[in-house]
Amino acid sequence: MMERRQKINDWLWLDYDEIDSTNNAALKLSQTLPAGTKAVITAVRQTAGRGRRGRNWKSMEGNLFMSLIDEADMKDLGKMVFMSALCLLQTIKKLAPDGRADVKLKWPNDVLLNGGKVSGILFEKGAGRFFVVGIGVNIVAVPPPEGMLYPVSCLKNAEILTNRTIFLKNYLEIWNKTRDTWRQKGFEPIREMWLENVKGLNEEISVINENSAKKGIFTGVDEDGALLLKTADEKLFKVRAGDVFYMKKDDG
Repeated sequence: MMERRQKINDWLWLDYDEIDSTNNAALKLSQTLPAGTKAVITAVRQTAGRGRRGRNWKSMEGNLFMSLIDEADMKDLGKMVFMSALCLLQTIKKLAPDGRADVKLKWPNDVLLNGGKVSGILFEKGAGRFFVVGIGVNIVAVPPPEGMLYPVSCLKNAEILTNRTIFLKNYLEIWNKTRDTWRQKGFEPIREMWLENVKGLNEEISVINENSAKKGIFTGVDEDGALLLKTADEKLFKVRAGDVFYMKKDDG
């Protein structure tokens, strides 16, 4: 397991030829990092990637597998999910030809490119104030569709030609700028930018989790990132976990 250690922007960067899970390595590293350190772990190949809610993440070679280690208060971790997805959307737009791409956010943390899921995000609590955010981005290859809840896509198929290193450098740069915005102006500007780019706002959706299924109008997210769903009887529900499905519109 060859390790390359260097600096990228103001982050400590550890890159491996092969690893079981970048999140596993990041959780371990968080136990020894000095306070105030930011680190990112990447791998050319990942053999046991994890997705949200215990799902496997299919790691196709040539794609980006990274885990960021940063600090935050526990109360802000839900908000960090939204920031991480917003930074992905902004990175894709920056790398797209002429800055134009059909890219949308999907609650709580997915990014859709041409209607297909192009990334996955998994947050885990690290040591002390550290948290770990594992991110997979389909740069050049689309995983097999078997077992997928949604259509999938990759940057290459959308004619966004880049590689994992270029994407990483741009993502960290955008993360730093967005984090500075949060520190200076609070979370509200990030929440507003997220809502400007989310799919299905003010439209009918269904939200399914292990315990329930609800259908209603997606009216927004609250200050903590919970999805606001107004049902047919005008009741407003706060949904904190689940999978969003968009209702098919009638033709004509």
